[in-house]
Amino acid sequence: MRQLLIVPLLLVLPFVLPGCNLQQQASSKLDPLTAIASNAPAAAPMSSDTVARSGNSRIMLAPTLEEAHAAQLVYGLLSDSHFHYRPLPLNDAMSEQIFKRYLDALDADKLFFTQADLDRFAPYRTRLDDAIKGEHLQPAYDIFSVYLKRIGERVTYARSLLKQDFDFDKHDAYAWDRKDANWAADSAALDELWHESVKNDVLRLKLAGKTMPEIRKTLDKRYSELDQRAHELSGEDVFQTFMGAYANSLDPHTDYFTPRAAENFNVAMKLSLEGIGAVLQKQDDYVVVRSIVPGGPADLSGKVKVGDRIAAVGQGDSGQMDDVVGRRIDNVVDKIRGKRDTKVRLDILPADAGVDGKHVLVTIVRQRVKLEEQAAKDRVIEVGEGEHKHRIGVIELPTFYEDFDARRKNDPNFVSATRDVARLLRDLKAKKVDGVVMDLRDNGGGSLTEAVELTGLFIDHGPVVQVRNADGSVDENNDEDAGVAWNGPLAVMVNRGSASATEIFAAAIQDYGRGLIIGEQTFGKGTVQNLIDLDRVPHPETEHYGQLKLTVAEFFRVNGGSTQHKGVLPDIAFPTSIDSTEYGESTYDNALPYTMIKAADFHPLSRFSALLPLLKLRHDARVKSDREFTWWSEDVAQFRAERAKKSISLNLAERTAERDKQEAQRKQRDVERKAAGLDVSAVESRADDGLQANERNVAEEARREKAAKNEISPLQREATAILGDAIDLLSGSTELSAQVLPPRAHGAWAN
Repeated sequence: MRQLLIVPLLLVLPFVLPGCNLQQQASSKLDPLTAIASNAPAAAPMSSDTVARSGNSRIMLAPTLEEAHAAQLVYGLLSDSHFHYRPLPLNDAMSEQIFKRYLDALDADKLFFTQADLDRFAPYRTRLDDAIKGEHLQPAYDIFSVYLKRIGERVTYARSLLKQDFDFDKHDAYAWDRKDANWAADSAALDELWHESVKNDVLRLKLAGKTMPEIRKTLDKRYSELDQRAHELSGEDVFQTFMGAYANSLDPHTDYFTPRAAENFNVAMKLSLEGIGAVLQKQDDYVVVRSIVPGGPADLSGKVKVGDRIAAVGQGDSGQMDDVVGRRIDNVVDKIRGKRDTKVRLDILPADAGVDGKHVLVTIVRQRVKLEEQAAKDRVIEVGEGEHKHRIGVIELPTFYEDFDARRKNDPNFVSATRDVARLLRDLKAKKVDGVVMDLRDNGGGSLTEAVELTGLFIDHGPVVQVRNADGSVDENNDEDAGVAWNGPLAVMVNRGSASATEIFAAAIQDYGRGLIIGEQTFGKGTVQNLIDLDRVPHPETEHYGQLKLTVAEFFRVNGGSTQHKGVLPDIAFPTSIDSTEYGESTYDNALPYTMIKAADFHPLSRFSALLPLLKLRHDARVKSDREFTWWSEDVAQFRAERAKKSISLNLAERTAERDKQEAQRKQRDVERKAAGLDVSAVESRADDGLQANERNVAEEARREKAAKNEISPLQREATAILGDAIDLLSGSTELSAQVLPPRAHGAWAN
């Protein structure tokens, strides 16, 4: 049985908050390691003595025999039309694509390699196909070795700049957007780019009120940690990045996962793991507790707090305590995770203790932990006044999760997004809500089965999505279960980060006329992926090869159209936060084109065309007096304007004036919020502090995030108001209701 996924996007969607500006976002441009190290596995035995030198450290970089075999397996699957939807031959042309994408994965902003390096790599352009076929992957590791050397050189230069003073009276600028820039000709040209970037980092901290000694200390530490993280990379990181470049050369959503990355992906899909129930992050040399899962072992122990630092980890009652200070976070996570009912001991430096403070030894029994933060949640929002007052239930669904293994084994309690939403709908019906809003903003997708079954909660029966396979055959995925969980007024919130399974659900709701689609144009990912466990092919005794995620089909709406490239267009549109030229399927140069097929045999339940102009008029009138929505719209416009400039001033007077303007705006908004009786702690904007996320107080950041999650966003409130308007308009006009709604027998909106 194929494990079909509308795989969630593993991308970061920029978003705008009051007080957020481009300077804050530009701070991460110098860090190339996030993408390749986030799921990086532990070091594996090396098969040769190739060494990359950076600073005083030696990093062994060479492919293992297992990696060479895994590359062969990936090659066989990606070249076979029985597996991939659009197989392409592994030849010189493909080699050039792999070469380009590998360099992009390493140095997308062109801040480390020079044109001289590329000239040196030129012979590899048409030889990477031979390297994969011949199980000789050393070229990828040779390129990576140069990359690590360049990181060391850049860090050394950046730290040397901190010893000098900067002239902020000049009218120069930092060109932060280097996506389409040429490679720097040589090291001297890179020096100039890094001088601008370091100068911007210094200026941001200066504007935040830091003294030069404080600034030098903060940035010297930041840059040295960049080099340190580079030294933590292993040969398996190289393999994942290189094979990812090969897989991505076929289409944007075909990818390769190392065993560790595959495990993390599966954890995200089934919303559970066996461990202590703590979310960790790296800060300085410590792994720090970012948040604690309610009801998990760490929470129930009462001995672990947000901000606590983990110094050592031991197994069982008496296992050796392994020092984890300075270790990679994923290696520390591996030590803390483990089989349920086993013990793990943590040597903790409490959050409120100094670096020389007293340590605490905590023993915790591991259990299965449910990741409730990513599960569906609901709330009730009241909108309108008097006889037009309505209670609208909102269900937030971050992803279309499902525990595939548990479902395959017929576990009656397997984790399922549809099951959770059905339970929440029952709760909302008991609370006498008048309508339901499904909030699917930034939901990148998940299980195809869940997308179909979730749609079935709102339609009686019928086709939900059409799937075209590699051989051209088309299958219909239908809701076979008669009856619905909610037949009342419905709306679906989407934005540019809504993709894949979300688009299937939103498109079906829209095509059936079952509910209103509110928000922004969605991502435009109209392909289906399958996960293949490479370890099942050669049947090894232990896992070595990881998993391949490959595109196996394309999905189509029941009306015959595709969401590929186009996405789902909202019935009521909010201001666009991210342009389609910057984020979305249309930005990929090798994405599948938009196509259409024959429509399925389905029967629309409602037709909203007569209702939409009236809803738009009410929406436009209401948001003019909604300060929070207006502020959000202003921030979106400001963010887009700043991004369009693609550079930022390095003149102190200009940046100070801009900072003062933003600060005045921020303070005025907080005054208005307080006057309106709003909880300022939840939505309070923050001036740019010049820091990166791992440089801020962990406990304070966790508090802010929690408060923000609990706050009703202006977009969510407006979506519920729009649904309230629809209820009023349809109940107040028999003529309009007759144009929009079906006969009562069809059941839609028959609340």
